[in-house]
Amino acid sequence: MKIFYGWKMVGAAATLQILQAMLLHQAFGAYVAVLTVEQGWSKTSLSAASAMLSVEAAILGPVLGYFLDKFGSRGVIKTGVTMFGVGFMFLSQIDTLPQFYMSIAVIAVGASMAGYFPLNVAVIQWFEKKRARALSMVGLGFALGGVFVPIVAGAIEMFGWRTTAFGSGLSVILIGFPLACMFRRRPEDYGEVVDGHAFHRTQPASDPDKPLKPEPNFTARQALRTKAFWLLAAGHGIALIVVMAVNTHAINHMRIELDYSIATASYFIMLMTFCQVLGVLLGGYLGDKYEKRLVAAACMVLHSSAMFALTFATGVIELVYFAVAHGLAWGLRGPFMQAIRADYFGRKAIGMILGLSAMITALGQSIGPLLAGVLGDATGDYKLGFSVLASIALVGAVVFWAAKRPPDPNAPPASVPAAGEST
Repeated sequence: MKIFYGWKMVGAAATLQILQAMLLHQAFGAYVAVLTVEQGWSKTSLSAASAMLSVEAAILGPVLGYFLDKFGSRGVIKTGVTMFGVGFMFLSQIDTLPQFYMSIAVIAVGASMAGYFPLNVAVIQWFEKKRARALSMVGLGFALGGVFVPIVAGAIEMFGWRTTAFGSGLSVILIGFPLACMFRRRPEDYGEVVDGHAFHRTQPASDPDKPLKPEPNFTARQALRTKAFWLLAAGHGIALIVVMAVNTHAINHMRIELDYSIATASYFIMLMTFCQVLGVLLGGYLGDKYEKRLVAAACMVLHSSAMFALTFATGVIELVYFAVAHGLAWGLRGPFMQAIRADYFGRKAIGMILGLSAMITALGQSIGPLLAGVLGDATGDYKLGFSVLASIALVGAVVFWAAKRPPDPNAPPASVPAAGEST
């Protein structure tokens, strides 16, 4: 039986997400913890590096969106993988804070060009009916990457952060570059059709006599004129405030408040990741069954409760609740962020639409780590900063709840019944 090529791209995208999550996003907290001790750098200065990962996404978003819509994803992802690997090699050689920032800048550009945005745009072009399932599988890769965080943390403690960083960069290039070469632009360019099934739009398996609603085809300009675009961007940005703060500071918080080692704290991150995997698997089912914006709103409530549990944890019980609740919420909500935009706005200009959204969501990625770091330096711990972030997450629940599907501006006007015609 021939496997639809779109699923091969999903596998490649998921593997690239494993690499990014394992080596950077969910392991960055381990580097923060060790550099705080070894180099004596403040929480704020290290948080600024985390914020750089987001600023790069904001700057590159529209540019990447243009190239992805016009030329496809393969070249962008190949370039990104190379820069991502080289950036880690550079990180292994740094001695000063400016050098650290320069290495993070290279890593950030590479992560943006080979990360969730280009990967999801590539996958969106190949799926419609099974879009939530496909994007959830890509998100599953990111979630699985966190399972290996204890390996990275253990390598840092056993071999040192420099050796670990260099090995990470080499692994990214050797594994990631062949995967990047697997991406193709649109199925129509290769004699295939979306989802891999001809007539999928007019013959759904559940009801072969009922045609599917035509996919919307918003331009980027039309999308910007809708409330849904701004509400989704705001909700996504608020969610990332919480996620990036946890990725950057959770391990250090456990080290300070509970006197845990980096390796011990990383096991709670691993548990969080297992629950994230479970959330992603549930999301693939729930995304096709329930309204995505309502599921996302519920997830923000879970994010908030998890942050409060982490903030005031006195032992294992609270930390386990944090890991389970935060992981489930992240896993459920994460893949929906791109799928719901594709559902609302269609594939026509999805690259530019996601790129423009990235400019807004990147603010959340920057604000979270910085806010927690600044308040942490001011008060000596993370309690105030984490409490503020937990409260902000509740605002995100309201924002998602309000993000209803916009009317299609290209849809033909509804026919008006003739006089005397029954309605």
